[in-house]
Amino acid sequence: MVRRIVPWLGAAFLASSLAACGGGPDVDVQFQEEPVAGLYNRAADLLDQRRYTEAAAAFQEVERQHPYSSWARRSMLMTAYASYQSNKYDEAIEAAQRFIALHPGNESAPYAYYLIAICHFEQILDVGRDQATTERALNALQDVVRRFPESDYARDARLKIDMTYDQLAGKEMEIGRFYLMRDQHLAAMNRFRRVVEDPNFQQTTHAPEALHRLVESYLSVGMTEEAQRAAAILGHNYPGSSWYLSTYRLMEGRGVSPVSEDEAARRGWLS
Repeated sequence: MVRRIVPWLGAAFLASSLAACGGGPDVDVQFQEEPVAGLYNRAADLLDQRRYTEAAAAFQEVERQHPYSSWARRSMLMTAYASYQSNKYDEAIEAAQRFIALHPGNESAPYAYYLIAICHFEQILDVGRDQATTERALNALQDVVRRFPESDYARDARLKIDMTYDQLAGKEMEIGRFYLMRDQHLAAMNRFRRVVEDPNFQQTTHAPEALHRLVESYLSVGMTEEAQRAAAILGHNYPGSSWYLSTYRLMEGRGVSPVSEDEAARRGWLS
């Protein structure tokens, strides 16, 4: 299936005929010396046929045979794109980075930065795994937004940044739950508090549960006022959520009265 970035690639490449070169695909293709236009068109045909590994090799051959031509520059980023389409992310990243290094001011440079970010983003694993790839994706996506804030690439990058923060917050929650199940309450609190207090995590889908888990942790170690405060914040921000209902039942079961919203505001808990 052709991926979402293809229409943008078409606008950036097919309309402007600009691109770049990258890593070596593991395909045994024999090429003969021939005029650049025919060689490039053959590579483009392979791309249209979705024979991406062969297309990447063919675009590389354009640069090898005609290294100082404008066709070589076009072929650079096309190699990166073909490698990306064949899920050879490292080769795609290497090719896009090479394009940026050689042609930093080229009008297709924004796409090269975006392609790097997408390659990292599509390798994000579930929250049970190490999140180093998520961090790399976040940094690359932020780089796109910082460099090209008004571009279509930046608009999509901002959406994906929110998804990476949700992923990272999910990792904090998983670790916090692990500690909570083992009665390591202080360690669990640190994880849940990060989700609640970090501005990048506060708007994620994990924030309501983090507040509920804080109430649970606080009650377990006798920190009643802190539990009431977390519950008040949860009720103020997510009044109809299932997590608030669970918190209310939990406090009721422990004999702890929730603090009213007016009283919580008076105490400065909701500011």
